[in-house]
Amino acid sequence: MKQTEQWTSKLGFIMAAAGSAIGLGAIWKFPYIAGKSGGGAFFLIFILFTVLIGLPLLIAEFMIGRSTQKQAVGAFKSIAPNTGWHWIGRLGVGTCFILLSFYSVVGGWVLIYLFRGITGQLITPGQNYGTLFTETIGNPAWAIMGHFAF
Repeated sequence: MKQTEQWTSKLGFIMAAAGSAIGLGAIWKFPYIAGKSGGGAFFLIFILFTVLIGLPLLIAEFMIGRSTQKQAVGAFKSIAPNTGWHWIGRLGVGTCFILLSFYSVVGGWVLIYLFRGITGQLITPGQNYGTLFTETIGNPAWAIMGHFAF
């Protein structure tokens, strides 16, 4: 049987799984949504639904991966051959591709701001950050360079 790659530590695996499940979008937007939606009450309901819905789905995904030892599409093909379930695996792969395109744009912005910070172009007296952001995303050359550099 072919040897598969393994995680070097359980903590590394847990952190990677949690990071991919939570995502940067949730971390960036969560304080705003919590503040607008009831604060502590929103937080309790959010945690409840995360545990009741998200945790069983995450465990099911781990079990499918561990039992089949295959990638997303192959796992569903081996669990339910000759059915349409392999499209669930394809949907997951497609979703990851769409998320990667979002993160590559944001990562490009980070690289642009890093470059501007190092070269002293980040902020000038009398300029606000909104204007700086508008200039950055409004310049196609900056956007393309940042996107491809990331």
